[in-house]
Amino acid sequence: MGLDYVSCCPLGAHQAHADAVDFRRNAFGLSPAGFRMREEIPEGDSVQLTIDTKTDSYEQAIAAVQAAYGLNPAPVASNWPTAPMVEARPGPETLSSEDLWEGWTDRLLFDTVAAVMPGARAVLRRLVEVGGTATYDDIREHFIDHPQTPIPQGKIGGVLTSVRAVRRRIGPRNRADVLQLGDRVRVYRIEPALLEGLKRAFDLADARPDLLRQEPTSS
Repeated sequence: MGLDYVSCCPLGAHQAHADAVDFRRNAFGLSPAGFRMREEIPEGDSVQLTIDTKTDSYEQAIAAVQAAYGLNPAPVASNWPTAPMVEARPGPETLSSEDLWEGWTDRLLFDTVAAVMPGARAVLRRLVEVGGTATYDDIREHFIDHPQTPIPQGKIGGVLTSVRAVRRRIGPRNRADVLQLGDRVRVYRIEPALLEGLKRAFDLADARPDLLRQEPTSS
């Protein structure tokens, strides 16, 4: 609900009305839509304050009620603690669009990291951790009994099909891949120029796991 209603019995209805209006104008500059009072208030009747919780702060509401009772709202305004600043959450829009290599940018690297399946993401992260190059056997041994993302023997290639599938729709308009495989020696390799950008992509992935693709839920 956008509006809350507070009724109170003033010490003097007309004086309270004047105090509240004066408070709005001089102390807080509230528009009439913020705190509205009935124009005609018979002596002895209550005063109705309409508080818009979407636009009026808590301390403004308290101060207006004090004004309606003929009290000085200044202590509320001066002594109310300042609300802490809320730091904005980082997002992909904060990443650079500068060309790192063959059209790859920080943003495209993050989009790739976010879009691949968790197993493929874990392999990419491992390759970044070891400097961008590792043999098939190194990757297989690392993940076969991995506590978070185990990959059975012989399944590494299948897991990494997610990277190839994502590459068809994310990435620069050329044939440059994030992950390359040497067919003869079975070595996985990431272009060195992309390593720092991938580190930044994984930093954002750690800060915003809600943006990452997850394993499909089983029915």
